[in-house]
Amino acid sequence: MVGPKEANTAARGYHHGDLRRALIEAALGAVIDDGAANVRLRDVARRAGVSHAAPAHHFGDKAGLLTAIAADGFDLLAAALNDAYERTGSFLEVGVAYVRFAVDHRAHFEVMFRPELYRAADQTLVGPKAAATAALYGPLHDVTSAADLLDPQTPFVAAWSLVHGLATLLLTENLPAALGRDPEQITRRVAGYLIPSSSKS
Repeated sequence: MVGPKEANTAARGYHHGDLRRALIEAALGAVIDDGAANVRLRDVARRAGVSHAAPAHHFGDKAGLLTAIAADGFDLLAAALNDAYERTGSFLEVGVAYVRFAVDHRAHFEVMFRPELYRAADQTLVGPKAAATAALYGPLHDVTSAADLLDPQTPFVAAWSLVHGLATLLLTENLPAALGRDPEQITRRVAGYLIPSSSKS
């Protein structure tokens, strides 16, 4: 459960007028504790220290709240991937940033790829999701061959499948213990077999 410190933080957010953010933070705590499918608006309100009606007022229903979380997550993911590529020019490091994001933003990650739980066509979500996809897909053009670019979706899906699967295995503690627990080190070691690491010239 979210501890007193987190609950107090959420309540302070409400008193400063940022109730929407306080509710999202409370919902993220509920995702970690209970799973994305089991989030309840009354529990979110309790965690945030506000009335039971507050989540419905801001988000309409549970799907609306999870849509906001997914949109927030895709925004954060796009920023992380773009930053990694701008700093390193390495597609492998974009993969590292993807796994790092999953570990650092586990609750977001658990919601983002569960479209049955939210409104995938909501316009507040479409833009952030497209930006995250572009951030993951775009650098591939700099490291793939001309032949690959005739079928650009295949290498993109292959690379995404690798880092997404690796992130999932890491979060569920299903990787061999010999790999350790450092998500960046694990990604460079495992993904390096398949994902190009060369920087753009």
